[in-house]
Amino acid sequence: MPLPEKLCQAVAGQQLSVSAAHTIWTRFEDLRDGRPLVTFLSRVDDQELRGCGLSFAKVRSIRAIGEAAKSGQLEADRVMRLDHVERTACLTKIRGVGPWTADMIGIFYCGDPDIWPDGDLVAQRTLQQLVGRRSTTIRVAASFSPWRSRLAMALWRAVDSNVLPD
Repeated sequence: MPLPEKLCQAVAGQQLSVSAAHTIWTRFEDLRDGRPLVTFLSRVDDQELRGCGLSFAKVRSIRAIGEAAKSGQLEADRVMRLDHVERTACLTKIRGVGPWTADMIGIFYCGDPDIWPDGDLVAQRTLQQLVGRRSTTIRVAASFSPWRSRLAMALWRAVDSNVLPD
């Protein structure tokens, strides 16, 4: 999936369960019907996007991603060459794209093995459940460098698999 689409998908899924995010994204893709993202966004109105289950804020963000793509800001080759700090700075210039979204793009799109998504409450709380206080979780996550992304993915899988005690 091209970077602009992946960013739109990440924004659509912010602060939602995996199931709800999947449902909304499926509706978005059905409405898009294979059209190029920038073309689609120039022809669809906000109410149609809202009909997919997107909030007003997410519609604005997705439109901003479309504008960034149109202007060349989201050329995958260039973005992929950036380190995580530079990539985050580039992506967070786009309305509605914050550090969490940049972390998700870094982990899942760019394959960066060493990102600790400190803004992800599931990863944060799950590690805290295993090791104690929050200040300890930051140190524990740091000790996994250069594989902090893998730590986060293992924590997410553990939660999804219900292998951790309540």
